[in-house]
Amino acid sequence: MSTTTEETALARRVRERLAEHHPGQEYGDLRTLPGGHSGLTYSITAGPVSYVVKAVPPGRRPIGRNDVLRQARILRALAGSRVPVPMVVAVDESEPAWFAMEFVDGEAIEPVLDEHKLDPEPCRRRMLALADVLRDLHGTTSAESAEPLDPAAELAMWSRTMRAVPLELRAGADDLLDALATRIPDAIPPTLTHGDFRLGNVLCRGERPAAVVDWEIWGYGDPRIDLAWFLLFADHRNFPQLGRAIPGLPTEHELLTGYLDGRPEPPAFDWFRALARTKMAAIMGHNLRRHREGTHHDPDQERLPPTIAAMIRAAHDLLDRRP
Repeated sequence: MSTTTEETALARRVRERLAEHHPGQEYGDLRTLPGGHSGLTYSITAGPVSYVVKAVPPGRRPIGRNDVLRQARILRALAGSRVPVPMVVAVDESEPAWFAMEFVDGEAIEPVLDEHKLDPEPCRRRMLALADVLRDLHGTTSAESAEPLDPAAELAMWSRTMRAVPLELRAGADDLLDALATRIPDAIPPTLTHGDFRLGNVLCRGERPAAVVDWEIWGYGDPRIDLAWFLLFADHRNFPQLGRAIPGLPTEHELLTGYLDGRPEPPAFDWFRALARTKMAAIMGHNLRRHREGTHHDPDQERLPPTIAAMIRAAHDLLDRRP
């Protein structure tokens, strides 16, 4: 079947299920939403109401980022919690699986990396508010389950990614991975984690988070992993030739203080800050390799080497700091 035929069949299935909520309404076309990195992402209207549909690509197995049903489960588990998420309205497990959720109107902007015209003060207030959301996420209990990922397993996963990056793009990375491996901290009780928690994955209205999105890699793991990743995006200087200065943006210390809300800093936190930089370097190196090999053509990836090098250097520096 052609892509058009497959999308037509998917649209029919979606309309049939949405008709349960909107009998007698007219339905719009299934339109591809740009920017999605997991499965297929569409929008559709049912009368005056808009929905987002996420589906497994035809012929693909529903695993990893394509496991849209796993995403639907965690969204449903978080419904009604202090963590704002889109409401799931329909789930269809027959192949190819899909689910529909409410369309949340809002902006998802990463202040130091995205091109935008948002004033600095809303950027500041959004990030401070998001620190509270992350604390609430890590304090949420859910009936959903996943195999907990401890610091050693997290490091092993990103070590594999880093070692697949060509040597010329990751100078100093092997020594860094060895240093991380010899200093793996003790685990603390696992919590629900997002996996890519940052302002660019949160739809905001004005200064407030309206919905945390992109739950492709949620899991149960060390909350320090989520926290260190979130803090990484507070300072444009972490991203040479990529980042932009935003006056008044909260510092890592301010965000950490907001998240902790009077609690002490988590133990061995510099190790997790170093891991976050290692993870970023590995992801960027992987993306640049794919571009250069022709797997995913994106000339903008050629801007990444200075940031990859800076992330590796900063991770070394964090590990060398005395407690």
